[in-house]
Amino acid sequence: MTRKYLVTGMSCGHCAASITEEVSQVSGVTGVEVDVAAGSVAVGGTDLDDARLRAAIVEAGYEVAAGATA
Repeated sequence: MTRKYLVTGMSCGHCAASITEEVSQVSGVTGVEVDVAAGSVAVGGTDLDDARLRAAIVEAGYEVAAGATA
């Protein structure tokens, strides 16, 4: 399963590292791909909890846009 999120406020590699660190701690996550230029975060794993993933991105200091695709 993969979930993709549009994230605002990312501008550099540090941003990507911060999001990767937070999201990787969510149960079920097996991989995180951050595309700073596109403003997207793709999360792979099993039994992914959308609310927890969004909260992890916010915890990293960024905002999740209204739309996310499963």
